[in-house]
Amino acid sequence: MRRRSLLAAAPWLGGVAAARAQAQPVTIFAAASLTEVLRDLSGQWAARGHPPPRLSFAASSTLARQIEQGAPAGLFISADEEWADYLQQRGLLAEPSRSSPIGNALVLIAAPGGTGQPVALSPATSLAALLGRNGRLAMADPAHVPAGRYARAALTWMGQWDAMAPRLARADNVRAALLLVERGEAPLGIVYATDAQAMPGLRVIGRFPPESHPPITYPFALTRQGQQQPQARALLAFLTGAEAMPHWARHGFISAP
Repeated sequence: MRRRSLLAAAPWLGGVAAARAQAQPVTIFAAASLTEVLRDLSGQWAARGHPPPRLSFAASSTLARQIEQGAPAGLFISADEEWADYLQQRGLLAEPSRSSPIGNALVLIAAPGGTGQPVALSPATSLAALLGRNGRLAMADPAHVPAGRYARAALTWMGQWDAMAPRLARADNVRAALLLVERGEAPLGIVYATDAQAMPGLRVIGRFPPESHPPITYPFALTRQGQQQPQARALLAFLTGAEAMPHWARHGFISAP
């Protein structure tokens, strides 16, 4: 009798296990510049009755290498195409799921209460003069962080990379660069426009022209693990769909060029 009872219960138990597996929260590995907007959108997703996703923010390079080493991410959102390419070339992204619906801009920021005045950024602009004798320029490390690579491209376009390279305050990610300026450890910094918007106390004193750097786009993709998860597929469709776009725009992101 006991055996029959267990066997009869087995299909029901299997259904419960499947339902629980389907309801597992999705882990998103995302560039640090997406912190506020993804927290906002995660709340919207949870309000629909889904488990809130687990959010892990860092430099795109750090996250990509963690995925390469087996970290259990369902979605990857990079701040540039290069690190998405890195994972895709290694077979770690579901290529058909990849898209780049949003973009960003690059700005020069000054510390609250600083002396920096609004400036039109061009090759004629002297960043050395703006920094003063001992000031350093905060930016994400261009050796591996997308925001740093965009900033290096902009400084190269201005003809000032060689002069500025010894004066950089290199940060692990764009948010860390923002904090260096906020704390007054660097008088100026180069960050994304959305990061400056997220910290209203900082002042945007210049905006780099689009031609000064490659287009700033954010590729979204399921990981190899995530493509097997219905929740991950549904969450990706939500984050890149029409309903989410006003949330991206409110946080300062633009449609990808």
